[in-house]
Amino acid sequence: MTDLPEAAGRVAAEAARLGLSVAIRRHAASTRTAEEAASACGCPVGAIVKSLVFAGRETGAPVLFLVSGANRLDDALAAALAGEAVIRPDAKAVRAWTGFAIGGIPPFGHATPMRVFADEALLGYPEVWAAAGTPNAVFAVDPRSLVRATGAAVGRLA
Repeated sequence: MTDLPEAAGRVAAEAARLGLSVAIRRHAASTRTAEEAASACGCPVGAIVKSLVFAGRETGAPVLFLVSGANRLDDALAAALAGEAVIRPDAKAVRAWTGFAIGGIPPFGHATPMRVFADEALLGYPEVWAAAGTPNAVFAVDPRSLVRATGAAVGRLA
């Protein structure tokens, strides 16, 4: 995997540490949005994992929501799962917490530990695709294995 960009290499190493066997795929075109990723991967948009980083309104702590690409995160449902209202931080804060730029944020391997919540809709797919650290790198994974590896609490997010 020496041909991977540094950020994708960190994702590959963390996947291995978590016991996930993944093959990172780099695409010539962007996989930054769920629609772009679905097109590149040849899968339904719902099988794309959007890694959305928010902050608790009261605590300021980062919270990660793994949302199906077909869904839009519902603020009230997210707040109910997180135990507090959540707000969208700026890109600089997201990069500091995760170590990755928006559009390439993976579901694990972040610079700062954070609570993780997964959209129950992801479990309806035999395989989901997630960002691998850059806006054109992705990997496929069994959604249940991803939930276990990230320690995510599963719930309705849309």
